[in-house]
Amino acid sequence: MAANVVARTRREQIVDALARRIKDGDLRSGDRLGSEADIAAEFAVSRGTVRQALRDLQDLDLIATRAGVGSFVTFEGTPLDAQVGWARALTATGAEITTEELGIELVAGSADEARGLDGAPCVVVRRRRLLGATPVSYERATVPARGRLASLPDTGLLGGSLTETLRDAGLVAHHGTQDVSVATVGPEVADILGRAAGSAFLRTVRVSFDRSGEFVERVESYLDPAHFSLHLTFGEEVTAR
Repeated sequence: MAANVVARTRREQIVDALARRIKDGDLRSGDRLGSEADIAAEFAVSRGTVRQALRDLQDLDLIATRAGVGSFVTFEGTPLDAQVGWARALTATGAEITTEELGIELVAGSADEARGLDGAPCVVVRRRRLLGATPVSYERATVPARGRLASLPDTGLLGGSLTETLRDAGLVAHHGTQDVSVATVGPEVADILGRAAGSAFLRTVRVSFDRSGEFVERVESYLDPAHFSLHLTFGEEVTAR
């Protein structure tokens, strides 16, 4: 029993220490916490104790774990975690980013956007983000018009956040796909971004599903390559939210 008490106390010490580093800004959103072996060596505990502490930090929504091969978008070299929402992730970079809502409307879904959407009622949210006064991204998000989401054109986003609005409606992304390409923008998107038609942008299409495989959202983004890039990871890493 004594050994269990000591192990539990060390686990709590790790949680408290890492949580304090995140909340104090010593670890910013996207920063790596280090490997399990690194953390175990720092606190002189077993890797099993570290895993328990990391699970506690995940439950507190303070860290995110990426496993296997994956890719994510960065802004000025800082990873943007889609799980917490880009607005929050961009704010964490310290850049003067503002989000401008361009429209929310009900549409008929298309099978080209995601499986099971052909003709299904959906809500489209269009936004652009500006660095200072300069547009740096345009985003078109499609979500299912289910429950309270169907009234989004009238009620708007919860706190201006699509991620929080989906979570409040019980939709949490669990898995999905992301395609990235270089694309030239047409006249409509070019006008929104204040660029000439034919300008090259980083185009990403992310389709997310919940744990049961139900559609959560499809987000098509056009990102200024002067500020955004794609980063590839492999193996497992733990980062601060």
